[in-house]
Amino acid sequence: MEKRVLLIGGGKSFMVTSIAKELRGKNFEVVQANANVTEVERIENKPKVYLIYIDDIEDMVEFLVYIRDQAVEDDLSISIIGSPDEINKIRSGVSQDRIAAVFERPVNVKELGDKMIEVVEKEEVRLQKKKILVVDDDGTMLRTIKSWLSEKYQVFMVNSGMAAITFLAKNEVDLILLDYEMPVTTGPQVLKMLRSEPSTSDIPVMFLTVKSDKESVMQVIDLKPEKYLLKTMPPAELIANIDEFFEKQKAKKLS
Repeated sequence: MEKRVLLIGGGKSFMVTSIAKELRGKNFEVVQANANVTEVERIENKPKVYLIYIDDIEDMVEFLVYIRDQAVEDDLSISIIGSPDEINKIRSGVSQDRIAAVFERPVNVKELGDKMIEVVEKEEVRLQKKKILVVDDDGTMLRTIKSWLSEKYQVFMVNSGMAAITFLAKNEVDLILLDYEMPVTTGPQVLKMLRSEPSTSDIPVMFLTVKSDKESVMQVIDLKPEKYLLKTMPPAELIANIDEFFEKQKAKKLS
């Protein structure tokens, strides 16, 4: 198990120094940085597990906006140390599934160290799951699909075709669930764009749509989607289709 953590907080703070010492004593590789966007961006090979010590939340507004976006874009695990009010402010802005642990000040550093071992272990298990990107302009549908699939898979969500292209420029996924009808850039247009780029041309794509007419299906046959699924199908049937796809992929690799 690779135990790496990016500890964000005033490097000269006694508490931050104590936390870093405790983590290193538990064989963590601890990378430290101040709550500064430029400083964090300059770090190469950053850990995916962040531990953020909130000293003065008013001085961290810009950084917390950055973390809110990066938590999703870079698939980060975020743990927070702060007062109850500070923790609640951050939790309201960061995707809840990216928050791994919270610690109220004053914090017991030994208990924190033990908890961070659990955080890293859970993150390692999560990262072994297949990654699925769901593309849909309907926020309710995105959240619903994610709730259905999250137990078995890592699920990422974007609400437009262009957001999908941007996400895939920085992230690899094992499967895309793509809505057919979306404003600005439709599902078929997105798939054409993906197929035209070498870096995304081989990503498996399944349409997940309400459009069941033959004409819509025939328009995307040449783009070779893995499946054409309807949003009206029961959750168990959707999951079964995805499970079957990955099982067939696994069988091909073993043959």
